Amino acid sequence: MRHPRLPPIVLFAARLLAACLATVPAHSAPEAPAAPRNLPKYVVGACAGCHGTSLEGGSAPSLVDATWKFGGSDDQIAASIRVGNPQAGMPAFGGSLSEKDIRGLVVHLRELASKASQRTNPAPRLNEKALNSSRLHSFLIETSTSNLVEPWSLAFLPDGRSLVTEKGGTLRVIVAGVAGAPVVGTPPVDASGQGGLFDVVPHPEFARNGWIYLIFADPQKKSDGKVQSMTAVVRGRIQGNTWNEQEVVFRAPLSTYRGSGGVHFGGRMAFDRAGFLFFSIGERGQGPDAQNLSLPNGKIHRVHDDGRIPADNPFVAQAGAMPSIWSYGHRNPQGLRIDPATDLLWEHEHGPRGGDELNRIQRGRNYGWPLATYGINYNGTSITDLTARADLESPLTAWVPSIAPCGLSVYSGDRFPLWKTHLFVSALGSKELRRIQIKEGQVVDQEIILKAPGRLRDVTTSPDGLIYLLLPDRVARLVPGGP
Repeated sequence: MRHPRLPPIVLFAARLLAACLATVPAHSAPEAPAAPRNLPKYVVGACAGCHGTSLEGGSAPSLVDATWKFGGSDDQIAASIRVGNPQAGMPAFGGSLSEKDIRGLVVHLRELASKASQRTNPAPRLNEKALNSSRLHSFLIETSTSNLVEPWSLAFLPDGRSLVTEKGGTLRVIVAGVAGAPVVGTPPVDASGQGGLFDVVPHPEFARNGWIYLIFADPQKKSDGKVQSMTAVVRGRIQGNTWNEQEVVFRAPLSTYRGSGGVHFGGRMAFDRAGFLFFSIGERGQGPDAQNLSLPNGKIHRVHDDGRIPADNPFVAQAGAMPSIWSYGHRNPQGLRIDPATDLLWEHEHGPRGGDELNRIQRGRNYGWPLATYGINYNGTSITDLTARADLESPLTAWVPSIAPCGLSVYSGDRFPLWKTHLFVSALGSKELRRIQIKEGQVVDQEIILKAPGRLRDVTTSPDGLIYLLLPDRVARLVPGGP
């Protein structure tokens, strides 16, 4: 009789149990639990003999207090699991657990530590009625525009108006803080799943030419009648409240389109000083596609403002490669910004369970997905034991657990002088705004500025130096306040 195949998560749990029982003295071995349904609970049970039932300390120190006696980096924690420390009573599990299993265990420990930290040291909550404080500046929160539905992106025009997109497919013009009726005639979008109308960006010379760029989940009907979608870019002009003179800037071949809805569309754009347009397309849930240069998904692309291919793009001369590709190996890049002072291109992307990344994007580089990642599968199993590889670009920082980063801004204003050149990241899953300081290519400081009551989709700097946030139903701004 053939036995049913056990799920990977149960097999991992069984191996971990065997390793623990083989290295813990018989009198202190924990009682074997029933077949686990999720690994985090099992990890707590399996390690309870030494580290306490909640991993907060027993005969061995706590695993959730962010204090690591033998090194707290991911690699150091993995080494402690792999080779142990006999003098400290820590057994070695390298002979019983695979490298992928050890990597998965590191992620689970990070998740448990993060939850414990949130209980004991919660981040400051957004307070719209009083002064908010951070390490460098104090600020007030003001609602700028109300009555929006899932706003996705905000952009400022030189005449004082601003533009906001809503995921469902609407573009609105904001005048004096009031959002107008949806602009008529914008392209149809596939708003199912993670699809929708994403970023809106005016041309760098908008005052002269009036071009506005939209990136969105483009629905197209195939020969079999099924509607599929892929991220596309168009530009047009708003005359009155109507979208006119639309031109396609980028639309991938119909053969590359994926099923309607789904995940990982990317959807951000940025112009550099030379007027080239960069835009991101997620891998649409197909990890290997990110490594395939003949496909558009899982890539950062670069084109002229009208969609023409620049002659110096890295894969122009490579047979079979899409000539618009600038970098590849991306999962779901939803943050893309040019630093106006240096012209550096910054990007962040969603990892799986853990492994969100902040990257500096460079010409022709491979950013690793899914060959190396700090994350694991959503069911708790490992994707790979590699977090880095010599031929792949490593992130400046990776968030484990995931924060689900979405918006990205480089602060260039004068209203918050101590924040100048710092990056700001808005997050969906953790509902927070983070400040990141980078010096000489390294993250030297990171701070949670606030925790919001809902998902933060975008963050951007206004021409007058204020920081604007998109909450689920409105636009808010940070205004200097206090000493």
